[in-house]
Amino acid sequence: MSLGNDNRLNSTQFSYFTLGAYVDTQMFKHLYFIIILSLYMFTVGSNVLLIVVICVNRSLHEPMYMFLCSLFVNELYGSTGLFPLLLLQILSDVHTVSAPLCFLQVFCIYLYASVEFSNLAAMSYDRYMSICYPLQYHTLMTSNKVALLIAVTWIPPLLAVCVTTCLSASLQLCGNVINKVYCNNHSIIKLGCHSTTVNNLYELTAASVTVCVPVSVILYTYTRILKICFSGSKQTRQKAISTCTPHLASLLNFSFGVSFEILQSRFDMAHVPNMLRIFLSVYFLTCQPLFNPVMYGLNMSKIRTILSSFPDRLTV
Repeated sequence: MSLGNDNRLNSTQFSYFTLGAYVDTQMFKHLYFIIILSLYMFTVGSNVLLIVVICVNRSLHEPMYMFLCSLFVNELYGSTGLFPLLLLQILSDVHTVSAPLCFLQVFCIYLYASVEFSNLAAMSYDRYMSICYPLQYHTLMTSNKVALLIAVTWIPPLLAVCVTTCLSASLQLCGNVINKVYCNNHSIIKLGCHSTTVNNLYELTAASVTVCVPVSVILYTYTRILKICFSGSKQTRQKAISTCTPHLASLLNFSFGVSFEILQSRFDMAHVPNMLRIFLSVYFLTCQPLFNPVMYGLNMSKIRTILSSFPDRLTV
């Protein structure tokens, strides 16, 4: 049976999806493969290194570093949701992916994005408590509270994305071509034969909970932090700048990357060069997992000190 635009066909009869954004790169595909593989290996190596550094050094068992560890775990998870399949597709002449694997990738990418915003919100709350309530900080930010915040960072997005993926997997589809280099939930919804109102409404609601709520927390906490900085001492301002700069840089970088992807999904970008469209669509999945370990590894003095002492430990 043909996989054409037949309303009688549903998603269970599409055994695969075609990723239509790939271009013919026969001459350069091995070069692209080496570049992407190197990027993935560096991403994995840098995030694993920082996770290990935080876990094995008791001096880093503080709330801020626990949230950082959760962030680095999410970077590993998100990059692994994209890179292995991307590497396989680069070497392949036929850019298809099985339906179950495609929905698994949708789940991984959406969970990564949701957890990223939630984790950044938890980190901003921690900075708010540290700067605005320095004397009560260790009393307020107990290990139990940190564990609860990390659980809230992961569990609600997990449940929300599970429902999103199940709704998309149950859609009746009239096509199986996704104009992306990876599986995208909005692109699958647009392939629906019948009304996708339920999917769109749920996606809007889930985005409000998993994105708008964390962003609101971030805006509120940084408003309070800025207020303290302007009215506080020079030492308070220096502490705020040193601890908040990496976090703000990470937030802006991720927000820009997600904004690029949302704009591409909702608007016609045919006038934009194909390679630029591909780069912008994978920016938040490739640059953010690499940006965070580099940013925090270089800017957090405790981590930088421990990393700089590694060569001395190896020679002992």
